Amino acid sequence: MSRAELADFLRTRRTRRTPADASLPSVTHRRTPGLRRDEVAELAHMSVDYYTRLEQARGPRPSPRILDALAEALGLTSAERMHLFRLAGTHAMPPQHPARVVRPHVATMLNRIPGTATVVTDASYDVLAWNPLAEALLGELHGEPNLARRHFLGLAPAMHPETQPFGPIAAARLRASHARYPQDERLARLVAELRSESREFRELWHRHPAPAPGHRRKTLLHPDVGALQLNCDVLPVHEEDQEIVLVTADPGSATADALAHLERRPSPDTLSGRWPPRPETQP
Repeated sequence: MSRAELADFLRTRRTRRTPADASLPSVTHRRTPGLRRDEVAELAHMSVDYYTRLEQARGPRPSPRILDALAEALGLTSAERMHLFRLAGTHAMPPQHPARVVRPHVATMLNRIPGTATVVTDASYDVLAWNPLAEALLGELHGEPNLARRHFLGLAPAMHPETQPFGPIAAARLRASHARYPQDERLARLVAELRSESREFRELWHRHPAPAPGHRRKTLLHPDVGALQLNCDVLPVHEEDQEIVLVTADPGSATADALAHLERRPSPDTLSGRWPPRPETQP
């Protein structure tokens, strides 16, 4: 254990984290940037004296439980959490909950890919971030942001019967996530709900599906622009156990024109009529 390195790492991460990041009341005048030691101690449920000794490189080796509490209080990424455990000379415990915060550069990237509907999902299929085209394509995501619940409970836009099914992919990921995060109550409630309410999910859960990853073709029946032939590709963010889903159309296709039409509209509430638009009539 390197007490000096551990102390320096804790100090740098404490000064980087703002009260707003930690959902603490903001104070107008602060002598130093970031959180105070007493605020970190409170967030990590430990005494101020214990945390101060860690920052002064004179504390005992912290336990995995203490390190996990510090990682949570300081808002560390998965990579930073692993580094914290290494500095303390302790093997990192598996995280108890899926990461439910999107990295800022990933969130910014969503609006930089024209003609592409993009969402970021966590290990339980909650959509954490999306761009306007994704919402125009998939429907209002604020009301129901979980893609698995939307699919298995019939809340998503309809798919053509012959399209490559999403169900086995979702069931396989949820089963793996449930095994990886057995203490996460939110994920456990989702699995219990789907097993209770969806026959398709129950059958898939018992079959242990293991679909091959890769490119998918889907035919989505959009209520405004009709049938869309879509490409679906997934980029994993391994450190956060998240996925970036990219939905595109073949260049020059009718679906590409329809996506461009959806992308131009200001919001889901302002679209009137269907695609293609009806020709104007003379009075």
